[in-house]
Amino acid sequence: MLSIGGVVLVFVMVFGGYTLAGGKIGIILYSLPYEMMMIGGAAVGAFLIANSSETLKKSFGGIGRVFKGPRWSRDDYRDLLCLMYGLIKVMKTKGAVGLEPHIESPEESGIFSAYPKIVGDKVTLAMICDTFRMVTMNLDDPHQVEEYMEKQIEKLHHEAGKPAHALQTMADGLPALGIVAAVLGVIKTMASIDQPVEVLGRLIGGALVGTFLGVFLSYGLVGPMAARLQQIVDEDMQFYMIIRDTITANLHGHAAQVAVEIGRGNVPTKIQPTFYDLEEALNNAPAEAA
Repeated sequence: MLSIGGVVLVFVMVFGGYTLAGGKIGIILYSLPYEMMMIGGAAVGAFLIANSSETLKKSFGGIGRVFKGPRWSRDDYRDLLCLMYGLIKVMKTKGAVGLEPHIESPEESGIFSAYPKIVGDKVTLAMICDTFRMVTMNLDDPHQVEEYMEKQIEKLHHEAGKPAHALQTMADGLPALGIVAAVLGVIKTMASIDQPVEVLGRLIGGALVGTFLGVFLSYGLVGPMAARLQQIVDEDMQFYMIIRDTITANLHGHAAQVAVEIGRGNVPTKIQPTFYDLEEALNNAPAEAA
């Protein structure tokens, strides 16, 4: 909602201020379709040249994420901590043999089934199950496990950040494409140099619309969207860091509740459950997960 309000504010302030200052909106509206065709078309074409099909797909999806916000909510972070608590407790009480059925068939696990959104996310599910699977295979050195998970998170962060980087690259190129459109407008104007001043004024004004549009799209829309998308990606990465922290805390010998409390510390502050909220959630967790 905040992002939508920001887009509306940008348009209202820029075009409203221009109109109130006595600017004639007609010349902009007349030139806009042609300038947008040149600038927008060239930007999209360059975007297609510079990126893979996977990045393109995620970039267009990323625009939607700008308005939706981060994927994981306060309840999701609380559920993740409860899930990790249940798995750690099973491993401590029943050992690798007791944990194996849960990580090999999470869809059938009484612990995992209580948290369908987490089970539905393949990346999160794979990180949890694969790491615990390695622990059951005697990779129980907390430093090695932490290093292994750090590399996984770094890879995921790099991949998830590609759409934001692609949009930022487009934003960086838009002012230059605006200049291209403006130069073409000047060329068109020079071809009509024998026309009256009124005609030349309209032609020059139309050419300058290209420069305006390139800068406006770059700094008013695409650039801020790229920045917001990167913020969302960074915040979503915290979800994986909680998995890392709780597993390594467990391997350091901490009790299950201490391990999830260490993980709670990585939850973004604005949606971080309190110690007592988490304690209540653990007490109300399904029997097998408690």
